[in-house]
Amino acid sequence: MKIFEILFLLCFAVSWPISIAKALRTKVTKGKSPVFMGFILLGYIFGIINKFVNHQVDYVIWFYVLNFCLVAFDLILYYRYKDNN
Repeated sequence: MKIFEILFLLCFAVSWPISIAKALRTKVTKGKSPVFMGFILLGYIFGIINKFVNHQVDYVIWFYVLNFCLVAFDLILYYRYKDNN
């Protein structure tokens, strides 16, 4: 059922803006792991690829793209502010 996949992705989508807001506010990356965020990005890429491979390209793919963009932005902030620790 797509609803559970959407809910799963939305739960993650709620978490990343909190992390992004903290990085923008404090300009500190302490406690963040670029390796972890890289694996999360890889997971979203695999989720998107899965949609294409299994011919299930639908609106749910946009939730994967949203999450990917949020994590990618957080990773960019990590490298931008990593010297501020």
